[in-house]
Amino acid sequence: MTTPTISMTRAALALAVLVAASACERENRQFSANPPTATPTNTAILVSELQPGPGIIEPRIEAPYDDNAWAVSEGKNLFNSMNCSGCHFQGGGGIGPALMDEEWIYGSEPQQIFASIANGRPNGMPAWKYTLSTQQIWELVSYVRSLSGLNPKGARSGRDDHMMRKPAESSTPNAKPKMASTPPGDE
Repeated sequence: MTTPTISMTRAALALAVLVAASACERENRQFSANPPTATPTNTAILVSELQPGPGIIEPRIEAPYDDNAWAVSEGKNLFNSMNCSGCHFQGGGGIGPALMDEEWIYGSEPQQIFASIANGRPNGMPAWKYTLSTQQIWELVSYVRSLSGLNPKGARSGRDDHMMRKPAESSTPNAKPKMASTPPGDE
């Protein structure tokens, strides 16, 4: 081969690599951005439907990690390492309520789940706001939402092979949650 042919081949190869690299779409990971907080000042914790005064209007807060597969898998690791599965039995319910069905006692919106994790709930759910960072709580929120199919399928983590109790989060159909009629303990 002559030198011009080699340089043309290299240029064509470089162009092919450039086109292939630009065709790949990666998820947008924001590691340094501070996620929003759902603090008690902007999220009311309702224990029952009875309350004084007018109804509370909760602002809608988007979960910052619902479409981030890495953050959902980090939430899954936290779920297991913080022993959430000890009460929620891998999301199927037991001592704590099920996280895989369409009935949510305190609401399925991201800010409601954040408030449940951060501030705890009556009858056994501990408050984790002094133990976990805001980012870690949002990662848990995204993982918990993935158990019921409330976030995009591409962001849901795969099932661990040694757990045969439930299907993989990525194969869970999208759900339409509904509020439970009464919180536990009020019966």
